[in-house]
Amino acid sequence: MADSFDLGEPPQPAAKANPYRVLARKYRPQTFRELIGQDAMVTTLGNAIKRDRLAHAFLMTGVRGVGKTSTARLIAKALNCVGPDGTGGPTIDPCGVCEPCRAIAEGRHIDVIEMDAASHTGVDDVREIIDAARYAAVSARYKIYIVDEVHMLSKNAFNALLKTLEEPPAHVKFLFATTEVNKVPITVLSRCQRFDLRRISAEQLAAHFAFVCGEEGVQAEPEALMLIARAAEGSARDGLSILDQGIAHAGLEGGGVTADAVRQMLGLSDRGAVRDLLGLVLAGDAARALASLRRQYDYGVDPQSVLRSLLETVHGITLAKVGTAEDPAQAIEERNARSEWADKLSFPALHRLWQLFLKGHDEVAKAALPIEAAEMALLRAIHASTLPDPGELAKQIASGKLGALPASAAPAAAAQPAPVAEERGGMPADFPAMVALLEDKGHHAVAAQLGHGARVVRYAPPELVLSGSRPMSADTLRDVAEALKKTTGQVWKIGLEDAPGAPTLREKDKADEEATRLAILDTPLVKAAFAAFPEAELEAWPGKRSIA
Repeated sequence: MADSFDLGEPPQPAAKANPYRVLARKYRPQTFRELIGQDAMVTTLGNAIKRDRLAHAFLMTGVRGVGKTSTARLIAKALNCVGPDGTGGPTIDPCGVCEPCRAIAEGRHIDVIEMDAASHTGVDDVREIIDAARYAAVSARYKIYIVDEVHMLSKNAFNALLKTLEEPPAHVKFLFATTEVNKVPITVLSRCQRFDLRRISAEQLAAHFAFVCGEEGVQAEPEALMLIARAAEGSARDGLSILDQGIAHAGLEGGGVTADAVRQMLGLSDRGAVRDLLGLVLAGDAARALASLRRQYDYGVDPQSVLRSLLETVHGITLAKVGTAEDPAQAIEERNARSEWADKLSFPALHRLWQLFLKGHDEVAKAALPIEAAEMALLRAIHASTLPDPGELAKQIASGKLGALPASAAPAAAAQPAPVAEERGGMPADFPAMVALLEDKGHHAVAAQLGHGARVVRYAPPELVLSGSRPMSADTLRDVAEALKKTTGQVWKIGLEDAPGAPTLREKDKADEEATRLAILDTPLVKAAFAAFPEAELEAWPGKRSIA
């Protein structure tokens, strides 16, 4: 007797949940309409497809995350789409439901070959493409080769590809993507139709992130999305990765994606703290400004980020002063503060702040002690805020309103082109007056030779004795004598003597100019200006002149 037992249905394995896909992959564009920020390229491709003017090779270039590889896959779809009924041709709007569209989207189409040039750099890898390109596509309209990071191919690999790239079989299309187009040989560029994919604007990215949040059922503050968009620097992929992190952070904290949480996550400086810090800098309050900087540093904010935020604020104030449209994504407090500063600050002051903060930003990036370098940059900006702007300083220097100069420099500083002094009979009173008279009467070459090269031993009109240490040719002495005779109406005796003589007029002028320059540099106002602008130069000053 056999007993039977009903054990029922065997246990079934639990259905495997769909694995999570990061936002950058989940929201990869599947149609050209979903490709944001590249309208010009889409229009060009659409017209080329409609007119059947398809290039045999395309090159997409641009920074990371703007859609180069996605565009290559969309082009592959557009060229091989057959429509829902299987009778369609190339189209800028692939259906997405036919077998070629679905296979390409899933990366399993046998006639669409993707190759990463970073790991396939050699000539043997390219030779495989060349050999396979001879054979017709198995099931698609075109056999398409997508080569990502094409600039990584070796020189020999590029050379091996050239002939096939220039005259490929009619059924083959090449799609190249690169972030460093300058490394692609010009011989390859000349054989491709090139598309430069633009950085995606912060406004477009923020709108796209808002759409993604809506699809994901996540609440997000507009300011938070704008912060993410700016941090992405034109890259949709980078922005979606940051948004992914922000959503995860919001899930732990409870609530949506907030601006404060994004700032904390990215290590960005709080906008209110930045406004307070800039106000302290403009007020010249060094102690409180350094305390504010240290407070942000203690909260974990990178000093370079603080300088960058100050630069962004100064730039925004300048745009507000110019009268550009306000950014609706900005907080109302930020817009009001920038508008108020724009009314109070002059353009020279804003440009000076920009240069000082920019220099500080670069110094912090290279410094072994970043927070200390940031503090020194703030102190430099605070010190400069009490100085007149460079234009006003230049006017003061030009007008001589720099306070009393040392007595040794006063004659040189007051020096001006001397009037021609004459004695009775029309003779110049001294050698400089004689040179000035020759210049005034049109003997420019003779005046220049005397001013630059003549060392006077004795001047006793109508006799002129020059030093033989800087001899002049007989022709030059004859020209001087003739010019003086025409100018004064008397015959002059010109000679040379073995004596050192006085410095030339050119040497004397240069010595006077240097003395004046040093005296001006020693004045308190100019010292303060150079402390604020270490790379400044003194281009002109009272009394500066030269012999022609």
